[in-house]
Amino acid sequence: MTGAAVWSLASCTNQGGVRAIPVTSSNAQHLYAAAAAQGDGSASMVPVMLPEQRMLVATTGPSIRAASYLLLDARTGQHLAGRNFETARAVASTQKLVTALVVLDAGNLDKNVRVQSSDVAVEPTRLGVKPGEVYTRRELLYAFLVKSANDVANILARDNAGSISAFATKMNAKARSLGCSNTNFKNPHGLTVSGQYSTARDMARVAMAAYRNGVIRDAVRRKYYTFHRADGRTVVLENTNDLLGAMPECNGMKTGYTVASGRCLISSAVSGSREVILVQLGTKTKYIWDDARIMMSWGLQRLRSRGGLAMVWSGN
Repeated sequence: MTGAAVWSLASCTNQGGVRAIPVTSSNAQHLYAAAAAQGDGSASMVPVMLPEQRMLVATTGPSIRAASYLLLDARTGQHLAGRNFETARAVASTQKLVTALVVLDAGNLDKNVRVQSSDVAVEPTRLGVKPGEVYTRRELLYAFLVKSANDVANILARDNAGSISAFATKMNAKARSLGCSNTNFKNPHGLTVSGQYSTARDMARVAMAAYRNGVIRDAVRRKYYTFHRADGRTVVLENTNDLLGAMPECNGMKTGYTVASGRCLISSAVSGSREVILVQLGTKTKYIWDDARIMMSWGLQRLRSRGGLAMVWSGN
């Protein structure tokens, strides 16, 4: 690929064409490696330009049940397959990846945070912490990403911005900074509220940023996380991502479900030097795990069959 361009995800002009962000091939790999290796939450996307180049979007991938989905090369952002990926819909707890990115932007993960009574007044998934207990941001963040606890989402949001609404403003600013153009968040956990939505394409941009963050990568790859409660007890939290352990190539990322959104899943997988990210939104059946395994396996094989090189389509 010497002298060529490596392409990453950008805004879509329509369902069949995607404008691409170039990073010169001479520095793309070490920039990617440096970002992935960061463990302090400081990794970020590389500043780039936006040329008018369209990317090939495969239309012959396996059939899956998601109302909207997008599969991409995790290293380059190239679209491999997708359907209805610009359709706005509820994304449930997958938006917790945005929450994590905002918390990590603030840094200072060893800062102590005291739980308040307003934080825990939320259902249904809770860690069960109590008002007055003190935990570090890091402990809370890991429990939040593994267990998808809504009470912890409130704690992190209030600690970061003072209120849920102020934190939602930060979430939307973060989403815009990542290039999300059809997204609006109103809370840190993804529970249903009017006017809250995103798209598979926008959540793929979020997933690309999360995948490059060392703290998030370390948290979401864990099948189990041991949480130490303030009273001295420990509890082993099991990741809500059923692909972990079931699909050896899977290394994250985030689940989501509400009645309004259906089953949602952002997942990632790696095989050798090939890596893919899949966003599935609006699945109405329990087969979302099977669909993710089939689609990501197909994506890894597709990259393997052409040596992992991104293909650029110059047609209209």
